[in-house]
Amino acid sequence: MVLESLNVLLDKWFGSFVTQDPLLTLLGITFVMTLIVTLAYKYLTDQEKMKFLKNELKELQDKSKAAQGDAQKMKVHTSEMWKKNMEYMKHSFGVMLYTMIPFIILFGWLRVTYTGIDLNFLGFIHSWLIIYIIFSMVLSSILRKVMKVY
Repeated sequence: MVLESLNVLLDKWFGSFVTQDPLLTLLGITFVMTLIVTLAYKYLTDQEKMKFLKNELKELQDKSKAAQGDAQKMKVHTSEMWKKNMEYMKHSFGVMLYTMIPFIILFGWLRVTYTGIDLNFLGFIHSWLIIYIIFSMVLSSILRKVMKVY
């Protein structure tokens, strides 16, 4: 019932755009959603802590590569990397939970709306989901760099 109402609302907002240019509309929606998620990560996580953990992970990766021949050192570095990675994930998990609900709603609407529409992106990509994933990965990478999100 609630999801149906949200689908009607999303149809009113974006439906005419989808019928005019489905690919461009999908790219616009992808950009907006990626921007929202990037902003959420920037302002709902401790960016100094995230940067610190990311730098520590990089150092541990370098140490692990340098200790390629020494199994004991590699084991120690790998164990440390797991600990730091888990801490990094713990800090970003809450944001993922907050952004998941809008994504579930939007993906439900996109699935219904784009079923039967052949987007024919680059001549061989026809699925809205694959196009969404490709563009969200590219846009996320660019936005995170520009906005200095760790």
